[in-house]
Amino acid sequence: MSEYQHDHIVPFKDSPVAKKEQVADMFNKIAFRYDFLNRFLSAGIDRGWRKKAIAELYPLKPQIILDVATGTADMPILMMNLLNPERIIGIDISTGMLELGNIKLKKFRLTNRITLQTGDAEAIHFPDGSFNAVTVSFGVRNFQDLEKGLSEMLRVMTAGGKLVILEFSRPKNGIFLPFYKTYLRFIAPRIGKIVAGNLDAYKYLNDSVNAFPEGSLFTDIMKKAGYRDTYFKKLSLGICTIYCGIK
Repeated sequence: MSEYQHDHIVPFKDSPVAKKEQVADMFNKIAFRYDFLNRFLSAGIDRGWRKKAIAELYPLKPQIILDVATGTADMPILMMNLLNPERIIGIDISTGMLELGNIKLKKFRLTNRITLQTGDAEAIHFPDGSFNAVTVSFGVRNFQDLEKGLSEMLRVMTAGGKLVILEFSRPKNGIFLPFYKTYLRFIAPRIGKIVAGNLDAYKYLNDSVNAFPEGSLFTDIMKKAGYRDTYFKKLSLGICTIYCGIK
């Protein structure tokens, strides 16, 4: 049984199935509007957040990268443009999201350098030391077992490899905080219902962000999982945070 409240936050509270199955079902249902809602709900700044996260890998120059919870492949496509590695593998538990990601790869002619496949962050089907870097953008909140996911990502990295995580967080600014809470709790779910026909997915966004062990609490969990030289950087008044650690 997990010790973290975050691991027990689920999209559909009345569902009898496990969290990861619920998350896969949720993303399959909203996949057709996911990219649009990302841009709309973040006012387009999510792309800038991804670029800043990728910048943490510039000194390492990784050639083989794993992107966990890859969704519709925004992160692998951006990494290919900014880092120019030999190969990127993207895994996700949502087949609906991966289908849309593969359409993008064909559009940008990247199918020979980026591969998307169904995969579980807590049981990664690659040998030890397969990747020079692992990235996760807005995906660790969805892990069913946070420590297990972190341990698996550590296992598949080479020694000296780097984990870069991008995740939502709660701003500490006293003036801005009430507006942020109102937006995340009331406005975003209603927009999600109007655009994607799914209120639960964006209520889950609010619940999972509030339950996530952010900042130094999360880097402590990374250290417990075996990462060294961990650090975090707050972005956009704390709405988003980059977490990094080395194997």
